[in-house]
Amino acid sequence: MDILLLILGFICVVVGIFGSFLPALPGPGLSWLGLLLLYLTNAVPNNYWVLGITLLITLVILILDYVIPAKGTKKFGGSKYGIWGTNIGLLIGLFFIPIPFGFVLGAFLGAFLGEMLYDKEDHKRALKAATGSFLGFLVSSFMKFVVCMIFLGTFLYVSWSNRHFLF
Repeated sequence: MDILLLILGFICVVVGIFGSFLPALPGPGLSWLGLLLLYLTNAVPNNYWVLGITLLITLVILILDYVIPAKGTKKFGGSKYGIWGTNIGLLIGLFFIPIPFGFVLGAFLGAFLGEMLYDKEDHKRALKAATGSFLGFLVSSFMKFVVCMIFLGTFLYVSWSNRHFLF
């Protein structure tokens, strides 16, 4: 059972890293679930401090994930159309444009088109708002990526420290 929890935990942490860029997957939440699964094994002693602190970080990141893109868009004069356009463009870009450019170009174009839907006349404002939405998305994604990588490092460190009990 411990090996199954270890494998499922590792899968969650890795999928969480991908989720830091994909809006459909809760990246830090999945990574935290991976840590929880690791600590649920009989081989790894429970450390409620690690689980509690990482859960708190996950919740703060979850809140900031919604606040940062919205603040970036508002600071540059955008609307909710730009935020939605960023997310939709990101998904479309991932499937139709080669990685790593797909999510970058898709997010920017989606934000721009979303702003153009909001106000067809003001191209300059749409470009500025799309830039703000895009920058907010990049900052938020980078923040989630860093947290997920730290969770992966924690998972690997704890697994390695308890390897004699796990294998």
